[in-house]
Amino acid sequence: MKKTGIILSLIISCISCSGNDDTLVPVVTEETPNPIALEIPQLFRDNILAPVIPTDNPLTKEGVALGKRLFFDNILSEDETISCASCHAPSSAFTNNTPTSAGVSGVLGNRNSMPLFNLAWNYGERFAWDGKELSLERQALEPIENPIEMNSDIEIVVQRLQNHPDYPELFNAAFETNIITKELLAKAIAQFERTLISADSKFDRYSLGQANLTPQELNGLDVFLREDKGDCFHCHGNPNNPLWTNNEFHNNGLDATFTDLGLGGVTGDPNDNGRFRTPSLRNLAYTAPYMHDGRFETLEEVIDFYSEGLQNSPTIDPLMKNVAQGGVQLSDQDKADLKAFLLTLSDPTFVSNPDFQN
Repeated sequence: MKKTGIILSLIISCISCSGNDDTLVPVVTEETPNPIALEIPQLFRDNILAPVIPTDNPLTKEGVALGKRLFFDNILSEDETISCASCHAPSSAFTNNTPTSAGVSGVLGNRNSMPLFNLAWNYGERFAWDGKELSLERQALEPIENPIEMNSDIEIVVQRLQNHPDYPELFNAAFETNIITKELLAKAIAQFERTLISADSKFDRYSLGQANLTPQELNGLDVFLREDKGDCFHCHGNPNNPLWTNNEFHNNGLDATFTDLGLGGVTGDPNDNGRFRTPSLRNLAYTAPYMHDGRFETLEEVIDFYSEGLQNSPTIDPLMKNVAQGGVQLSDQDKADLKAFLLTLSDPTFVSNPDFQN
């Protein structure tokens, strides 16, 4: 219920045997967070289900603002030198354009930094390349504690935030308590991340009747959709799926043997070995290099791989039905046209949106 009356401070005096006077003072305020709704693009409203917003973490103006500040703050890392944005830069559609990323220790990880957008439409609720995190809130904490990323003790991070001159007041505005917890930290970051919506590409405008595609781009779309050519749509959808991913996990034929088990390393099921999340095809102009390990520097390399570079393995996805001949065997012209189409899915307004900048 909304609190009424003047701002109240509840000063709780707790005298311990040690005489410690550092007891936190909870604050109750008459102000309540201001609910906000996602601005859902027309294409999303017309074609896909509503976004996933947890009932215990509704979006608020104050929560999103707090999450944004935390996302860009180095205070979350062990030595306070990197932030979430260090590996997820807005100008790169929230990735960082290196094959893999180095954390506070300088040691490179083995995964590419995933772009971040349209996360509220991840209906499967498995996040990361291998699906190890079962909610966006849980995923928000993982890099903070990961030893090759921020390498922080989460309790130390919470204490830093508690001792900060601004954060207790900001948490109070967002969650009606100035007592900071890791759960509230995760909720704030997740709120900000759910607002990262990309839906203003050239192809989006074409779908709305507001732009035209070139003959080359139209042929590239045809290559994408035809089973006897690119055969890309099974995993990445079609114009009726503006996410351009099925958010599922596939072994797409990258390797004959695996050093990284992907989903199999999470589930323990050998049938999942080599399976990784299907990334969205949006914003490819900004997110190179590609694949879970960043092995391909260019879109041309990606297209060549699917055309003639597939590797067979016991868990190869049945959708990779041309693996015996190495791939779909595209002509040079079809490759160029497919690339032209794929680039129409990039959204320049997303990477320059001031709401997403530090």
